[in-house]
Amino acid sequence: MTYVVRFADLGRGDIAVAGGKGANLGELTRAGLPVPPGFVLTTAAYRDVGVGAPIPEDMAREITDAWAELGEVPVAVRSSATAEDLDEASFAGQQDTYLNVRGAEALLEAVRQCWASLWTERAVAYRARQGVDSADIALAVVVQRMVEADAAGVMFTANPTNGRRDELVLSAAWGLGESVVGGSVTTDDLVVEKAGLTVASRTMADKAVMTVYADERTAEVPVPAERRRAPVLDDKAAAALAELGVRVEQHYGAPQDIEWARADGEFFLVQSRPITALPEPETAPPTEWVVPDPKAFYFRASIVEQLPDPLSPLFAALVDGSVTRSLQALMREFLRVDVAAPGIGLPTVNGYAYYRYSRAAMWQMTVGGTRAMRRLPAMGLPNWRDVAHPAYQAAVAAWRDRPLAGLTDAELLDGVGELLDAGTRYYTAVQAIIPLAASTEVLFTRLYDALVRRPGEPPASTFLVGFDSAPILAEKSLWDLAEWTRGHPELADAVRADPAAVWAGGGPAPAEEWRTRFRAHLERFGHATYNLDFMHPTPADDPAPLFEALRFALDGGGAGPYARQAAAVARREELTAAAVARLDPVRRGAFTRLLRWAQSYAPVREDALADIGLAWPQMRRMLAELGRRLVAAGRIAVPEDVYWLRPDEIAGGPVGDSVDLAERKALWRGRRRATPPQALPLHTFVDRFERWFPASGKQEGAVLHGTGASAGQVTATARVLSGPADFGRLQPGEVLVASITTPAWTSLFTLAAAVVTDVGGPLSHSSIVAREYGIPAVLGTGVATRRIPDGARVRVDGDAGTVTLLDEVDADAVPEAAAAARRPWRVAAVGAAGALAVGIWLRRRGRG
Repeated sequence: MTYVVRFADLGRGDIAVAGGKGANLGELTRAGLPVPPGFVLTTAAYRDVGVGAPIPEDMAREITDAWAELGEVPVAVRSSATAEDLDEASFAGQQDTYLNVRGAEALLEAVRQCWASLWTERAVAYRARQGVDSADIALAVVVQRMVEADAAGVMFTANPTNGRRDELVLSAAWGLGESVVGGSVTTDDLVVEKAGLTVASRTMADKAVMTVYADERTAEVPVPAERRRAPVLDDKAAAALAELGVRVEQHYGAPQDIEWARADGEFFLVQSRPITALPEPETAPPTEWVVPDPKAFYFRASIVEQLPDPLSPLFAALVDGSVTRSLQALMREFLRVDVAAPGIGLPTVNGYAYYRYSRAAMWQMTVGGTRAMRRLPAMGLPNWRDVAHPAYQAAVAAWRDRPLAGLTDAELLDGVGELLDAGTRYYTAVQAIIPLAASTEVLFTRLYDALVRRPGEPPASTFLVGFDSAPILAEKSLWDLAEWTRGHPELADAVRADPAAVWAGGGPAPAEEWRTRFRAHLERFGHATYNLDFMHPTPADDPAPLFEALRFALDGGGAGPYARQAAAVARREELTAAAVARLDPVRRGAFTRLLRWAQSYAPVREDALADIGLAWPQMRRMLAELGRRLVAAGRIAVPEDVYWLRPDEIAGGPVGDSVDLAERKALWRGRRRATPPQALPLHTFVDRFERWFPASGKQEGAVLHGTGASAGQVTATARVLSGPADFGRLQPGEVLVASITTPAWTSLFTLAAAVVTDVGGPLSHSSIVAREYGIPAVLGTGVATRRIPDGARVRVDGDAGTVTLLDEVDADAVPEAAAAARRPWRVAAVGAAGALAVGIWLRRRGRG
C-alpha cells in the first residue's frame, strides 16, 4: 500500500487523506503558488500503525525515499489532522510541529511524535469544546523542505480587527516563523489596502529575539541591535507579499490566514487556512466631532438617552424632522414661543443623535420656560392622561387594522412618518411628567434627609417602592405565565429545554394555550423598546430576549414579584408610620404631603415611558412590507436592508452600485465603537455643561465613578450586554452592564445582582427599577461598556457610586469617592429649607 502522496497530487478535497494542512498545501502547489516542496504521510499510515507501535519497515522506507527525493535536506514535520484548517474551526496549534529535522532517524521519530500529539490533554480538551468526536479523526503528517528564512510571519487577507475585506494585515519578524506563531516576539504590523497594494498603516516593534537554525532543531537568539527597530518589510516587499495573499484569497474564494517565510528576497507560503472568526466589516471609529453649525449647541440628553447607538440611515432621516415638529408644537403650547425649524432639531454627528438648539432658540426657551413654570402641573399628569396618551393610542389604532398589501410604497412610507410623528409628540408630552416626578422625589429626599431621617435608617427611596407600574406589571405577567406553565410538567420541561421551539409551534398538548397566553402578554407589553431606532426589534417582533427571564421564573428564581412587592409595601408602611408618629405637626404635614406627591408620580413616570413604543411594532410591520417589496424587485438582498436606505431611495431612488449598503453598515459598526461627547462643539464653553450630564466618557483607572442610584454593595461577574440579542448571556447573580436600560430591559433585573450603565442618573428608569428589585445600581459612568471586560470581576457600590475592576487593582487600596458620586443629586436638589417651604405651601394650597 502507498502511504506517501506528493503535494502536487493533492487538493482541497483530500482532507480525509492528507488532513486539513496537507490538503491546503497541495491545493496551493497545484495553483502555482510558491510553496516549498514536500509530501504527506497519509491518514492511512496513522490508522494502520496506531500511536504506540513502531513504524513498519516498508512504510519507513517509503518515507525516507520521498525525503531523498527532496535532496535529504532539513525538513519541517507538521501534524495535519482531518479536523483542522476547516472553514468552521482552525484547530491551530493543537498538534505538534518539528522544525529543522535532519536525517532519516530524526524524521521517523518526528512522525511518531506527531501521531502521539493527537492525544495530548490539550488536544483532546480542545476537540471536546468544539464538539468533535476523537474517534472520528485521524492524523496525516506533512514533511516539507525547510526554508532558511531571514524573515517570516503571518498574513490575514482580511482585517481581523475590524473585519474589513478590502484590507490585508501583515505581521513580520526576523528569522523563522516559529517566534511569530509561538508569540515569543512582538511583530511589525502592517495594514495594506488591496486596491493598489499600498501600506495604509505601519506599527514598528522592538524585536528583541528571533528563531534561527541550530544544530538541534531551532534556537531563540537576540536580534542584532541594528535590526531590532528596523522594518522587516519595506513598502515594496509588503506589496509583493500582499499580492500573493490576494491570489490565495481569490483562489479559495474566502479570506485566509497564511503563514509565510522569506529567503534570499523570495517569499514562500508554508500554510493557509480559512479565517474562522472574522467580524463583520467596520470602519475606524471617528476621532473628530465636527458639528454642522458651530454656533449652535448640541446635547445628548432626554430622548437621545434611548438612542445609545448610531442611528440607522432611515431612522436618522425621519426622526430629525419629526422631533423638530414635536418640539415646535411643545414650545407653542407650553412656552408660548414660536421657534423656527433651523433653531431646533435632532441631527446626527458621526451617526449619533444630538438635540440642536440655536442661541436664539436657547434664549426663547429660557424666557418662555420662566413664564411657563406655573403651567407645568397642568401640562404634566392631566395632559398625559387625558390628552397625549389617548391621542397616541388612537393614532396607532387607526393604522393597526389597515391591510398593508393594498397600500402603495409611498403610502406605507408616509404612514411610518405619521406614526413616528405621533410617537415623538407623545414623548414630548411625557417630558412634562419627568421634571415633576424628578422634583417631587428630590424635594421629598431633601426634606427626609434633613429633618426626618435618623442615623441607620434607610434612604428616602425606600418610601417610593412597592407600587405597580408598567415594567412591574410586565414582570408579573411573565411570572403568572410561568406559574401556569408549572402546572403542566411536560410543557414546563419543553419550555425549559427550548422555549423558542414551543413558541414556534412545538411542544405537548397544552402548548397552544401557552402560546395564547404568551401572545396576550406581548400584545399588552411587547411594544416596549430596547432602542428607539426602529431598526431594533421590540419584544412583540422578537420575544426571544424574554425567554431567559421566563425560564428563571419557571424555576422559581428569586422571591417573585408578588412576594417582593408585598415585602416592600410592608417595609414602606412601617417606616411611614414610625416617621409620622414621632414628627411635630409642621414637619409631619410637610413629610406626608411631599411623600404623597412623590408617590403619586413614581409609577406614572414609568407608565408613561413604557408606552413610548406603542407605534413601533406597527411601524416595523409596515417597513417589513416595504422591505419584502424591495427584495422582490431585486433592489435589496433581505427585507431588513430597508433600514439602511434613505426615504428617497425607498421611494424609487437608486439602489444598486451607487448605494453601498455594506459600506454603510461598516461605517455604522465603526461609529458604534466611539464614545460620543455629551455636548458639542468641543473645546468651547459648552464643555462646562458636561457636568450636568450623566456620562462624560473620559474616565480612566480601575475605579469608575458614576451616580449611586440604588444602595448596596455587590461583588460579582460583569456581563456586558449590547442589546436584546445578548440577553440570554446574563446568568443569575451577575452584574448587568449596559449602555442604558429602558422599560424593555426590566426582565433582566430579576436575574441581575446589580446594574451598571453608561447613561442615566438617580431619577432614570434603571435607578427606579433597581430600587424596586433591591439591587445596587451605579449609573452614568459614561464608559462602563467600554472599560469593563465581559466576564470580569467587579465590585459595585451603589452607596458610593463606584465600580471597581478587581482584576486591575488591589481592592484594599481603592479609595471610595462617595462625595463625587453623588454630584448629580446636588445639581438637581434644593436645600432642606426650600423643601420644607414647598411642603408648607402645598399644605396651604390643599395640594398633594
